[in-house]
Amino acid sequence: MAIQFIDLKAQYQALKSRIDARIHKVLDHGQYIMGPEVAELECRLAAYTGAKHCITVASGTEALLISLMALDVRPGDEIITTPFTFVATAEVIALLGATPVFVDIEADTCNIDAGKIEAAITPRTRAIMPVSLYGQPADMDEINVIAAHHGLAVIEDAAQSFGAEYKGRKSCNLSTIGCTSFFPSKPLGCYGDGGAIFTSDDALAKAMREIRVHGQEKRYVHTRIGVGGRMDTLQCGVVLAKLERFDWEVEQRLKIGARYNELLAGKLPVVSQRRDRTSVFAQYTVFVENREQVQDKLKAAGVPTAVHYPIPLNRQAAYSALSRVSGSVNTSDTMASRVMSLPMSADLSQQEQGQIVMLVIEALSK
Repeated sequence: MAIQFIDLKAQYQALKSRIDARIHKVLDHGQYIMGPEVAELECRLAAYTGAKHCITVASGTEALLISLMALDVRPGDEIITTPFTFVATAEVIALLGATPVFVDIEADTCNIDAGKIEAAITPRTRAIMPVSLYGQPADMDEINVIAAHHGLAVIEDAAQSFGAEYKGRKSCNLSTIGCTSFFPSKPLGCYGDGGAIFTSDDALAKAMREIRVHGQEKRYVHTRIGVGGRMDTLQCGVVLAKLERFDWEVEQRLKIGARYNELLAGKLPVVSQRRDRTSVFAQYTVFVENREQVQDKLKAAGVPTAVHYPIPLNRQAAYSALSRVSGSVNTSDTMASRVMSLPMSADLSQQEQGQIVMLVIEALSK
């Protein structure tokens, strides 16, 4: 039995008629840029999250960049975030000439440690950008309180957590701005690049819509600096088709994650899930010693694994001189050497999951 790390083929087969119909509808009307599916998807996603506005964009990275631009982040400003994330989180900060300020993570969730954020704030701080890592939101209420006290915006980098909940509220509608990605491997993905921004602030939404079309208020009238950041109509069609069974997929991810927890209990430490929130398990992540040897054994047994992420951003050559570290980030260093993700998708069968766990336990015992 060939085990897939993320089984997009099985998902497509389950949704084939709907996806094909959506794609052919776009091919028939030919409005490949800002076609009717764009507005339809934005309406559906805003309703799903509860945010007043949804602005679809070209990628999760563009979502973060456009959000910072809408907040008028400039050179010399500081944005507080985590070093234990995909590079895009810090990349967009640096592209605007601002400084990423890295705060350490919690050892059990790998999310930013909210208790260490306030010490990182300076007169140059403009925003806090927590990452909802592995599909689970960070401590957003605590972060929002700190931000409000200091007059800061909060951008949830929810590239991995669309569909998750925090105290009964949806990820992407937990702060000033929420940003997600529709990269194919995400819990809700398209068949290329795509992303979305969520906010209930009318002024920010207006700015974001203008920025994504080269800063245009209307055709050839440019009110601000912008980018070419639109999401293709075809990709919006794919996401619309996938939304038809997304609630079921989220439910399956919750069940599969809970079953992994049960099967691995007492055998292997795993990323913790807080009781007041859910995770959509963009990755199901465990902590292992001698990671490379364990991965090699699992690969030989036919079980694919991945590491998200092996080198904290403050230790990346491109960012070491452009960033600032607040306090110690030893936990990020430690977790970067131990995290390992196992196969996870809504179509993962109980038989496959049982086989994966059995082989993981065998690899650890040898």
